[in-house]
Amino acid sequence: MTIIRLGFVAMSMELQNASPSKTMTYKQFSQLQNREAGLRKLERISLANVTNTLRILKHAAAHDIAFYRMTSRIIPLANHGDLLDWDYISPLADALHEIGQFALKNKMRLDFHPDHFVLINSPKKEVLKNSLKTLQLHYKLLKNMGIDTTHRCVMHVGGNYKETDVALERFVQNWAYVPVQIQKMIMLENDDTSFTMADTLYLCEKLQIPLVFDYHHHLAYHHDENWTQHWPRVVESWKQSKLPLKMHISSPKNEKQFRNHADYVDVNMFFDFLKEVKGSVEQIDCMIESKKKDLALFQLMREIKERKDVEIIDGASFRLK
Repeated sequence: MTIIRLGFVAMSMELQNASPSKTMTYKQFSQLQNREAGLRKLERISLANVTNTLRILKHAAAHDIAFYRMTSRIIPLANHGDLLDWDYISPLADALHEIGQFALKNKMRLDFHPDHFVLINSPKKEVLKNSLKTLQLHYKLLKNMGIDTTHRCVMHVGGNYKETDVALERFVQNWAYVPVQIQKMIMLENDDTSFTMADTLYLCEKLQIPLVFDYHHHLAYHHDENWTQHWPRVVESWKQSKLPLKMHISSPKNEKQFRNHADYVDVNMFFDFLKEVKGSVEQIDCMIESKKKDLALFQLMREIKERKDVEIIDGASFRLK
């Protein structure tokens, strides 16, 4: 039967003083009189972020969590136009390598989810150019960790611009400008306002990209699509990947703020989904996108352990009976 493995995003709510996304604004940087001193400060902040990422991974491994999304804010100002001469990788090389070695040793799946301003289907050339620079940053981080970059960055389709079909075709057209190594890194996710499961599957099938199904997003925006009818297509989109099928799980904050993520996961909502997909694949990696991060995962596992329709494997995974 299907194995379910849970993961969490970026920040640990349990660890103290372990933020992996400490930052410096460009205004703060520009106010420093000595540019080289500013770069060294940026490097210290970045090293602290990388070090805290490793701390979080060790915390995760201690709780049997083998699925984790790294923050895209590890290196502040990495792609700023006035800092393009900054070699931010060299000072971090050993620490990045240590993350990769730890992940490989503990068989952990690590990935990224670049911010919403990464828009492959933008009609503006400058936005596309900056988006590719951001994706290149993620690629360099993964490469320097020694992690296979294939299917490690999940993205939304982009802007709808009030013309869904046109926006989808612009994604296809702009895909030709995306370097092959970056193309291989990308997964696509249905969103909660612009592109439904079927819209996103259109691109995934046309361009051979895996679909990361977000169940909460589907409930918020679906145009009466029956997700179970499309599920075999989602499974098929992962056939060429070395990684297990990935999905996102979260719960609505409330009925009025349905799109907002709740602090924790509604276990009944989660199992409404799981009972429909049981047996369709050997394993599903479920990324929890709740506000309480790792605490939401711990709470969900406590509730799952009370159920009769599962077999617990460890602290963060179980098998559906």
